[in-house]
Amino acid sequence: MNILIIGPSWVGDMVMAQTLFACLKQRHPGCAIDVLAPEWSRPILERMPEVREALSFPLGHGVLDLAARRRIGAGLKGRYQQAILLPNSLKSALVPFFAGIPKRTGWRGEMRLGLLNDIRKLDKDRYPLMIERFMALAYEPGAALPQPYPRPALVIDPASRDAALATFGLQLDRPVLALCPGAEFGEAKRWPVEHYAKVAELKIREGWQVWLFGSKNDHPVGEEIRARLIPGLREEALNLAGDTSLAEAIDLLSCTAAVVSNDSGLMHVAAALNRPLVAVYGSTSPQFTPPLADQVEVVRLGLECSPCFERTCRFGHYNCLRQLEPRPVLDALGRLVGDPLEVS
Repeated sequence: MNILIIGPSWVGDMVMAQTLFACLKQRHPGCAIDVLAPEWSRPILERMPEVREALSFPLGHGVLDLAARRRIGAGLKGRYQQAILLPNSLKSALVPFFAGIPKRTGWRGEMRLGLLNDIRKLDKDRYPLMIERFMALAYEPGAALPQPYPRPALVIDPASRDAALATFGLQLDRPVLALCPGAEFGEAKRWPVEHYAKVAELKIREGWQVWLFGSKNDHPVGEEIRARLIPGLREEALNLAGDTSLAEAIDLLSCTAAVVSNDSGLMHVAAALNRPLVAVYGSTSPQFTPPLADQVEVVRLGLECSPCFERTCRFGHYNCLRQLEPRPVLDALGRLVGDPLEVS
């Protein structure tokens, strides 16, 4: 049985989609799973043993281009017995429809009646977690999900990891703390740079080195964090944000002894690598998309106004993150990897 997955458009969602792939392999042990998704997702999919092939989807997010989707669908004709759609958009249903895939499965979404022939009505109370909504599509409607739930688990090739270390001249002679201070969603998910800098300072004083990860947009934030460190400590913090490919970032994160991250795609990558992880939440909630691993501590204030799920704070104060001091994060790190120094 060949199954085509129409993949999501965000790093964290793609990582969590591995739970669906695991369920499909449990239910259909001999199935082959291909994932049609943006090219940026290839490094994630290549590190998932359940996936046979990552198929690059050439259209950007939000682009309709009906003719191109028809051509892509025509190129997939006769290859698959089922398509499973993770996005809820109308656009995501077009390629499987044009490909004539016999069974096209997905949640009822944006005017997709007729495009899907195995359409499900989502019960959000029954499936409060995103992974549950993904996993349920592997089974018949109403079927019980397997317990315990599978967790994302990315597999690292040692040669690829060593090549990434060599590319950036990195040594593992001291434990590495990874900081992931970015969040594509917006400011309301970003813990302040001064708090990240305090965590970096204290871990460097303990003998650690610090690597900062993120996209090109996060590079200035990494520089702000480094700028708050005094000379002598600043040199022990390396800003990799925007310099690594996603593949290199994943491989380098696998080398770290601990990670502190906002609620972001890299948070889910770190969890899928089973790194000791402190996840900082502000405007969002771990009740929907928690990091899925054993060595995780979630830190949040839980103010009355949060979670609001807004990109910017409606009150302008961002207190759900600004008032979250370094101490709770350092305490969480201490429980995961050892006792931190006292915060002055």
